[in-house]
Parts: sequence; structure tokens; C-alpha cells
Amino acid sequence: MAEKRTLIAVMGDEDTTTGLLLAGIGQINPDTNEKNFFIYKEDKTTAEEISDKFDEFTEQRDDIALLLINQHIADVIRSKIDNYVKPFPAILEIPSKDHPYDPEKDSVLKKVRKLFGE
Repeated sequence: MAEKRTLIAVMGDEDTTTGLLLAGIGQINPDTNEKNFFIYKEDKTTAEEISDKFDEFTEQRDDIALLLINQHIADVIRSKIDNYVKPFPAILEIPSKDHPYDPEKDSVLKKVRKLFGE
């Protein structure tokens, strides 16, 4: 199952996504035109679009090993993020330029704390 998972996907604001694309994570499938990135636009992107893209990256695609998502975008679909339990793709919440990282919201840290009984 993990052998095919070779891509890092990103759901981020324009600055975050652009930086990661410049770092070389961008992939567009020439046959299906599927992208491994999603650019969130503050006033234009709906919660439904975010949810649909999250489902695509986590449920429909079998080539993604890691999903990087800006924490403020993860907050929009927090219940989905908190209830996600599959090992692949792993989900990592990251900060953005305009929204600092809050460890109290991070679903991975919440799960670790629960595991250790905190």
C-alpha cells in the first residue's frame, strides 16, 4: 500500500503553496490533470471546496504519502482532521505567514497527549 505513495500534497494559502511549489513538490498528472496542491483564497474558497479537496487527497488518491495543510485552513474542517485515523497520507498542520501555529489546535499533538494520558 505504501509503495505507491510518493507525493507530498499541500493545501495552503498562496504564499505557502507557492513556496512549496518552488521547492519542487508540485506534480500534475498529464493524463488526468490532477494536481497535488490546492491554493486557498481567503474570501473565495468555501468550506465545501476545502472539504472536497481534503477528501480527494485522503480518500480518492493512493499516491500521496503526506498532506501538508495550513493550520488556519485545517480549522475550517477541524472535525474531519480530528477524526482522520488512517496512516496514509499522514497529515501535518503547518503555520502560514499571516496565521501563527497554535499547538493546542494540532490534531497530531492532541492524539499524542491522549496517548500519554495528558
